[in-house]
Amino acid sequence: MELKPGHASAEVEQMQQRLKNWGYYRGIIDGYYGDDTFQAVKEYQKKNNIPVTGIAGFDTLLAMGLTSIAESGAVHAQGKNISDEQLLARAINGEARGEPYEGQVAVGAVILNRTRDARFPKTIAGVIYQPGAFTAVSDGQINVPIDPNSTVVKAARDALNGWDPTNGCLYYWNPATATSKWIWSRKIIKTIGKHHFGI
Repeated sequence: MELKPGHASAEVEQMQQRLKNWGYYRGIIDGYYGDDTFQAVKEYQKKNNIPVTGIAGFDTLLAMGLTSIAESGAVHAQGKNISDEQLLARAINGEARGEPYEGQVAVGAVILNRTRDARFPKTIAGVIYQPGAFTAVSDGQINVPIDPNSTVVKAARDALNGWDPTNGCLYYWNPATATSKWIWSRKIIKTIGKHHFGI
């Protein structure tokens, strides 16, 4: 599905609510895709490295965590839906490319662990696109297509099949590059490659 100016629906209302919660939309939540909504979507797209069109297509809806709307008859820009495995692999690629294989699986496991924790969104897309959560989203690496035979795809598959080298961790960070003071308040459970994994 694609939401665009002139539409009026419960889906537009849902999107307006998200945009309002994040400070992009300042209008009334009325379910009508008017100019205020159009401008809010453009602002959101610009901030999240999505092509700025003002139309909420598959990538934009997925980024907002509105997976069910995005997937209701949705076709990705490249002509195919992005599966959870593919999205997880892209996140692993952006966050842990160059890390040991176990470290790549561990990054995937952290994302999956968040979907099962009440403090985080319930879907893989929701977790990955949660504002400010992952560098791969803010720098646009999440949009880089990956080779289906690459190790990050195998790592995503292993994580989806239940391998969790972190034993339930919800966070990871690179101590050499982490700028958040808060992340250092997390208890470190394990270190794999350049990443600390913690709770």
